[in-house]
Amino acid sequence: MKFLWWLILALVALVLILFAVSNREAVLVELWPLPLKLELPLYLVVLGMLVIGFFAGQFVTWIGGWRWRREARRSRERIARLERELDAARAETRPPVAALPR
Repeated sequence: MKFLWWLILALVALVLILFAVSNREAVLVELWPLPLKLELPLYLVVLGMLVIGFFAGQFVTWIGGWRWRREARRSRERIARLERELDAARAETRPPVAALPR
């Protein structure tokens, strides 16, 4: 399984390298509301946008999961509280241990 992971990773790296080598032409990137113009290689623009999109998606997913994380935290707290109550109830109902004669 680990070999398959490294094989897929090597193939993805090879595709990215071939993409970067094939798309070295410079393109002009303008950010519309700002008076900023950058001339960058095409591969850098495309791969940069992919990275920005990946992190934006991860951020949105993280924000969207707040409800499940809150529910898990509340469940852990409730389980801990119930286990403490159960231990206290067991301690109350446990018969006292008599000292063994020597």
